[in-house]
Order: sequence, then C-alpha cells, then structure tokens
Amino acid sequence: MKTFESQPLLLLFMVTLAITKHPNGSHTLRYLYTLLSWPGPLEPQLIFLSYVDDTEILGFNSISENLGVESRAPWMDKQTANFWQEAKDDVLNEQYTLKEMMRNALYIYNYSIIGYHTIQKTYGCQVIHRKYFSHGFFELAFNLHDYITLNKDLKTWTVGGKASEILKEEWEKKKYATRLKPYLQGSCVRSLLRYVTLGKNSLLRTDTPKIHLTHKTRPDRKITLRCWAFNFYPPEITLAWKRDGSNQTQDMEVIENRPSGDGTFQKWAAVVVFSGEEHRYTCHANHEGLSEPITMRWAKHEPPEPTIPFLAIVIALVLGALLMGSVMTFLIWKRRTRGKKESCSSFMYLWK
Repeated sequence: MKTFESQPLLLLFMVTLAITKHPNGSHTLRYLYTLLSWPGPLEPQLIFLSYVDDTEILGFNSISENLGVESRAPWMDKQTANFWQEAKDDVLNEQYTLKEMMRNALYIYNYSIIGYHTIQKTYGCQVIHRKYFSHGFFELAFNLHDYITLNKDLKTWTVGGKASEILKEEWEKKKYATRLKPYLQGSCVRSLLRYVTLGKNSLLRTDTPKIHLTHKTRPDRKITLRCWAFNFYPPEITLAWKRDGSNQTQDMEVIENRPSGDGTFQKWAAVVVFSGEEHRYTCHANHEGLSEPITMRWAKHEPPEPTIPFLAIVIALVLGALLMGSVMTFLIWKRRTRGKKESCSSFMYLWK
C-alpha cells in the first residue's frame, strides 16, 4: 500500500482522535471526510474514517492501492458484499462533491489551486440508553477556519467565513437541513445500533482501572503526588485530589484520557504539596468498572520516584570518568618527566 504523509495532514488528524464520551449508556456514530490538496499536479487526496465512540470501524484512502472502503474493526467483517459496494459508492460521491466545494471556496477567496488546502466534513448521531436518539451533528470546514455548522435544533446554521455565508444561502434555498434531519434521526441511528450490536463484545465491555500513586521531590523541596489510572475501558473516569476532604481542583494538574495502545486508556491527576503534609491528601477515583469509588492515600512505605533524573546520573558518571582520566594522565606525565630528569642528571654526572 502506498504511503503519503505530511505535517499538515498529521496535524489535521490529531483533531479527529479526540475521544468520544458515552456516559449513561450513550453511543456515537461519526463519519469524517477530509479532502486535502497538495502543491503540484497531484489530485486532491480524500481520507474517510468512521467511528463508533472511540473505535475506528471504516476507512478509505484515495491514494491507496485498494480503492474500496476497508474494515477497521474485526466485527465489521460480517457485513455483506452489498454493504461494501454501497459504502464505496457513497465515499466516491462525497469525493466528487467535496472537490466541487473546494474549487468554489478557492474561487471565492482567490486562492491558487496549487497549494495546501483542506475541506473537512463530519456528521453523525448519538443515542442514549443504547436506543434513543439524543442529538445529531453536521459541520463543514474549509482550511480549518471557514465553517458551517448545523445547530442543535437541526433547522438552522451557524457560519464563519465568506464561503460559508454563500453556502448557507444556497442550502437554505434548497432546504438542506430539512432533508438532513430525517437522516440523522433515522438512518444514522439505525446504523449506529446495528454496529453496537455487532461489536458489543468490544464496545460494551468493561475493564477495571488499576490505580497507583507516585511521590516525587521537586527542586523546591515540595512534593508532587500523582494519581495514575490505567488499563481501563470505557474511557470515562473521574480522578480528583482532596485535602482534608476538600476538593483541590484549582491546584490540580490533570491530563485527559490517552489510549494505551492495547484498547484500554490511561489518565493521571497531580497535586503539589508541602513535604510532611502528604498524609492530608487523598486521591478519589470512580469508573463504571469499579463496584464503588476508590480512595487512596500516600503510604510512606511505598518507594518514591527517583529524585535524581537518570540522565543526570549518566552525565555525572561520564564527568567523573573524564576527571579520573585527566588525573591519571597528569600523574603518568609527571612520573615520566621525573624519570627523564633523573636520567639526564645521571648522564651529566658521568661526564663530570
């Protein structure tokens, strides 16, 4: 398969990797189309991805040797040949439509067609309690700044940019939102529920988080307490530090959920405390895989994180070795010099 990478494309897709939350038994189906033009004679590249919650299920790349829509989840292989043909036809139709939109946007802004330009279209739906429609969404963006978004009422639009203003007028004349609403509330929901049923062993599973506390001394002699949660699924989890039972949200540093690479997720929350006051702080974790919330307090017998970085140790060892080598070299040189002086004195003595 051919590969084609670029920094703009990678930056663009970092946005699409955001985790879709599904609390209270809700699930989300998301379709994402990205058309990217390049300098030179190359045709614009189309990349299509589809997600159920945080799981990628379908994919297409117009510069791939396989010009069909591919399964990205094992349980999607059960689809019929007719399903894959229809999916391919839909993607190719979108490719044609997005190319036309890009040409129009370039004309409106008087941009050169030779250059980096993107059009990204994303739409989908969410259900709650695993069966009821919650809301739908639709957005089209040009070069990540000119956009048109369907509002929550599924009737009106919010726009930003000259090209989107023109597109809004056109769509309002054609009553595009009126035609889009039945799809989001009907066909999209049915597809989502079917995918959730097919992938229930993966999508509906629960992996209990493992919680671990670490203790590290800072250069200012304060202590960083970090509460780690890892190996959990689904990705929704709550981590919080409390001091004497009071929340420390303002003084707490938290990273968002991150994939672990094995289908599970990880997250941590940290708080900086004065040395000797660690016992006043507790970490509170809650996840649907836990029978009840967990509360953990730092125990003195637990080994702290090393306060001297590994790189600093290596540098110290290298400098020590160099210093020792310099001393040895100096001693050897001094010894040889003394030997030469003694030999010279003996030689002169013989000639007296």
